[in-house]
Amino acid sequence: MKQHVCSRREWLSRMGGGIGSLALADLLHRQGALAAATSPLASRPSHFPAKAKAVISIFCYGGVSQVDTFDPKPLLLQRQGEAMTGAGEVSVSQGHPGGLMPSPWTFRKHGQCGMDVSTLFPHVAEHVDDLALIRSMHCLSNDHGPALYQMNTGTILAGHPSVGSWVAYGLGTENENLPGYIVFTDYRGGPINGAPNWGAGYMPAAYQGTQFRSSGDPIVDLQPPKGRSREQQREWLDLLGDLNGAHLERNPADSELAARIHSYELAFRMQTHAAEAIDIGKESEATRRLYGLDDKHTEYFGRQALMARRLVEHGVRFVQLYSGGGNFEPSWDAHFDLKGNHEGHARETDKPIAGLIKDLKSRGLFDSTLIVWHSEFGRMPISQRMDGRDHNPDGFSVWLAGAGVKGGTIVGATDEYGYRAVEDKKSVYDLHATLLHLLGLDHEKLTYHFNGRDMRLTDVHGELIHEALA
Repeated sequence: MKQHVCSRREWLSRMGGGIGSLALADLLHRQGALAAATSPLASRPSHFPAKAKAVISIFCYGGVSQVDTFDPKPLLLQRQGEAMTGAGEVSVSQGHPGGLMPSPWTFRKHGQCGMDVSTLFPHVAEHVDDLALIRSMHCLSNDHGPALYQMNTGTILAGHPSVGSWVAYGLGTENENLPGYIVFTDYRGGPINGAPNWGAGYMPAAYQGTQFRSSGDPIVDLQPPKGRSREQQREWLDLLGDLNGAHLERNPADSELAARIHSYELAFRMQTHAAEAIDIGKESEATRRLYGLDDKHTEYFGRQALMARRLVEHGVRFVQLYSGGGNFEPSWDAHFDLKGNHEGHARETDKPIAGLIKDLKSRGLFDSTLIVWHSEFGRMPISQRMDGRDHNPDGFSVWLAGAGVKGGTIVGATDEYGYRAVEDKKSVYDLHATLLHLLGLDHEKLTYHFNGRDMRLTDVHGELIHEALA
């Protein structure tokens, strides 16, 4: 058998690396960071005491119309069909600006706070005293792709970590048997840009969102091949772990390899735990009805909302639900037939969202779970193709509920048309800073070194939306 004789340089390198590794391990142990080095999703302390332990993001992809949901504008009816004047230059993504178009739905005041909500959301309207409604949101782009990126990653450019990835990076997970960040897309398709909306960008892959299915196995190919026992799977994984571990010792700076090792172990644990975590068959009939699982119109989104509750109950940090998929009618993108489009999507989501709020309250989870209802932008107060509305990044509505949120609050305002945010304007950076704050994270201190600088979700921007905080 041929013996390998190492050179003096190789011997010194190996000895130095071994001594250095021992010293590093001792230092990590002393600082209590060894677990974090072993698992990229090990639980980590927040910067300050948190209000929220988990986030459920309800993303209405396509662009919900603020003037038809949470921001009534009587002037649109008074001046129906007239040109929008006095609002500055009007920019549309398609065609030419039409005349002012009133909402086909009526608004009513609800709750002790007297918040106006349209008849599109009768069930959510019952919970307005729990909502902090921000009517003065604005973003940078009127195109779906960049606007989705900004709402999901903080920037209109591709390649940046998503909000859920920043949360997983900052806090880790409370349950080592499940991903820290889980995403459910709409059955009609995913949003424009697809997986980069929940990707980890320049961070290790361990922090990316894991896409779950709402029926069958949560993840495609999660289960081992037929005929392979769990014991055989464990032996195979142990061997793979030994090989990868040896390679990692020689390449300690390879974060992608560390994340891959972690993902294999997580996948093995998920074979047992993931299906159980989203098994809504264990829920009572009363709970299933609460989410609308007895109605064909609400069953699909209701199922996902109920799974979201079960996941945060099992320690998942960030769960994102998409309402709407594909292009045009399958999403909230109402360039034509606004009435049919928004009525369909609101009917699918209204009861499940209200059910989620009620259910979280009944289980004592509402005060530790932050719900964010949002879209990538809003829609214009003028008509498009006679019965539709174009994109509007200059003024739209978002609401928060749950942990640390001041319910029954209205923040900011758009102009008399509902076109531009004019009072207490809030940016996507502000929304993200506030979300992180409720999780106990300082958006200015949560950084990741990349490309020669300390990157942030909020870049060099972001102010807390104090008006929405309890």
